[in-house]
Amino acid sequence: MSDQPFFSFNEMSPGFVTARPDTAGAARAAARKAAGPSAGAEAHRHAHRDRLRQRFTEGGADAVPEYELLEMILYRALPRGDTKPLAKRLLKRFGDLNHVLAAPPPRLKEVEGVGERVIFELKLIEAVGHRMARAKVLKKPILSSWDALLQYCQTAMAHRDLEQFRVLYLDRKNVLIADEAQADGTVDHVPVYPREVVKRALELNASALILVHNHPSGDPSPSQADLDMTFAIRDAAAVLGLVVHDHLVIGKARELSFRSEGYL
Repeated sequence: MSDQPFFSFNEMSPGFVTARPDTAGAARAAARKAAGPSAGAEAHRHAHRDRLRQRFTEGGADAVPEYELLEMILYRALPRGDTKPLAKRLLKRFGDLNHVLAAPPPRLKEVEGVGERVIFELKLIEAVGHRMARAKVLKKPILSSWDALLQYCQTAMAHRDLEQFRVLYLDRKNVLIADEAQADGTVDHVPVYPREVVKRALELNASALILVHNHPSGDPSPSQADLDMTFAIRDAAAVLGLVVHDHLVIGKARELSFRSEGYL
């Protein structure tokens, strides 16, 4: 800090007087900041977190609003301090908890207070949710678990900001043997190569396919490009005796089935 004097106006005199910075006060403020929250603030924070945990334990998820669920998710990432403001900033930016969890890391980092630890916790919860939904359909006959399949696709894809194309590979008994993301795209396009889709089916010894992709706009209505791509895969698969059972387009609130709509 410079030792040069600075000038302030003395209201009791028509002139200027010299004064020196309050270095002692600045030092005390810096010490308080370095020391972190006061004992009283820490006690209040612990009590608040204990109350939230108790309410959730006794009443389940329905007993707490969405922002408080997010608060609790952030506890491990931010063991000190109040997580409520960050939870509310995230929900304001992305709209709801699903969109927060699905948001890509670069967009999450745009929110004040989000660092690598916060992103890790959010992506961990997202991955657990996807695994739980997938466990309900993997290694099971798809055609008799259709509702679970739709729920899984909604969980995994409905809240993505960019288009993704996935292929569900089935065996001769229509049991799901593999679920693979083939390509990621932009907000309104994803590149798909029918040859690669069919090649992978042969590698897995699959007998049938279900195609799935999402529309970030929320509207699952198929484009002409969606139709052309589906027919190209269907025709390439048919040459090798493979069947395309369906193509699902996942929107924000609903999905569209090519087979139900008569396209397949």
